Amino acid sequence: MVVVVGDQWHHYQVPTLNDLARQARVVAGDLEWLHALVSDWELLADLSIADLTLWAPLPHGDCWIALAQVRPTTGPTAFPEDRVGTLLAAGEQPLLAAAVAEGRVCREGDPEWRRGVPVRHETIPVCRAGRVIAVIERSTNLESARTPSRMDLAYLKSADDLAQMIAAGLFPGPASSPAHVQSPRVNDGMVRLSRSGKVSYASPNAISAYRRLGLTADLAGRELGPLTARLCASTMPRDDSLMLAASGRAHLETEMEANGTVVQMRTIPLIVSGTSAGALVLLRDVTELRHRERELITKDATIREIHHRVKNNLQTVAALLRLQARRTGVPEASSALQDAVHRVGSIALVHETLSQASGEVVEFDEVARRIAMTTGELSAPEARITPVLTGRFGVLSAQVATPLALVLTELLHNAVQHGLARPGGRAAGTLELTADRHEDRLHVVVADSGSGFPPDFDLESTTSLGLQIVRTLVVGELGGTLSIGARAGGGTSVRLELPLPAADQST
Repeated sequence: MVVVVGDQWHHYQVPTLNDLARQARVVAGDLEWLHALVSDWELLADLSIADLTLWAPLPHGDCWIALAQVRPTTGPTAFPEDRVGTLLAAGEQPLLAAAVAEGRVCREGDPEWRRGVPVRHETIPVCRAGRVIAVIERSTNLESARTPSRMDLAYLKSADDLAQMIAAGLFPGPASSPAHVQSPRVNDGMVRLSRSGKVSYASPNAISAYRRLGLTADLAGRELGPLTARLCASTMPRDDSLMLAASGRAHLETEMEANGTVVQMRTIPLIVSGTSAGALVLLRDVTELRHRERELITKDATIREIHHRVKNNLQTVAALLRLQARRTGVPEASSALQDAVHRVGSIALVHETLSQASGEVVEFDEVARRIAMTTGELSAPEARITPVLTGRFGVLSAQVATPLALVLTELLHNAVQHGLARPGGRAAGTLELTADRHEDRLHVVVADSGSGFPPDFDLESTTSLGLQIVRTLVVGELGGTLSIGARAGGGTSVRLELPLPAADQST
């Protein structure tokens, strides 16, 4: 992060929850609980219409440190500034200590005025295994205070129940996912269920979601479980998890589909003072999202089928070239056709890999291994050369994998047919393929123990078609560098240095 103070630029690293918890000496089990809480506490902030700050005491006990902060999407913030990492003296907020000492939600005290804005503070102890491990400070901006609507009252009542569950160590629950990034938010749609599973309140967005599912009557006062089951009965097989979620009996996240609409549902049973207080149901219409996902799945399947057909066509071409090579009486022409067979085969290998992968990426180590196996088959059976592979290529995009496969085919075959060639058409020696991958570059070395290139060899003026293909692909298409030199101990070493596109650097 960069901060400008006067005309000076200051760089500093924003601390993470782990960094700050380490300062507070939070133990591993408690830290996992806090991570689960913070991944899901946007729900409490939205229902409370208040900012939340997570505080933990420092070991020496004279101050608190802010571990995390979240602002509501349902109302104005009380803290425009970032509080994470700030320190608070023990006496500045007595409700923090009171929450720890008494193990309850503390609401005492008058509003605090911050920059001319009244802010009401409450504290919620975060309990785990009967211990208070941190405290949530709930701060409400009262500047736009008004007579609460039915929605506000439903939000605040649910927030109070959720706060009681946090203080009792019941939230986040054991069934909670460690991250709810794609879960419905309060503003997407909320239904409050009574202990009997009937709807005591439904937000306008929640009602709209059920209307799109096919509901024609009022939602209030209805048993949500049986109602949802009836709506989805014609389009979905019987799903017990849907009935459990819609009835508010289990902490679940599921989807329901009816009338051409897909609605995501998340249910949180509320337990207050050891008894059921009903449930909170969050709803979000994800019809368009699921429609796009299905389009992407169809598109991905189509692309894989195209790669499969291209592979089949290339294999047919290779077979025709191989047949032509056998019928050709001129040795030079037959050799040229065999070289073309290997080149077409290496490209087909990449398309075969792409036809089995999700996305336009290739696990290139397997491709390199198969190219090496094909190369070994060129040597005489009694002196079989098995190329030695070292290092890792990793996952590469198709735009890099296809030309690189062709480059390796040319270099390995050239090493066997020329560098390691012996009288009588046999090949003997060692052949090594080494890959060294860094974040933004890939280094590849093909080395053999053969006779090496003549002293006057010039890569720029060579007439070898194979080396011309390699140079064109490495320099022209991949934007890399190519160098040929002597191998330590005798032979030839060909070095490639290839820049990796941004998409490949993250894989």
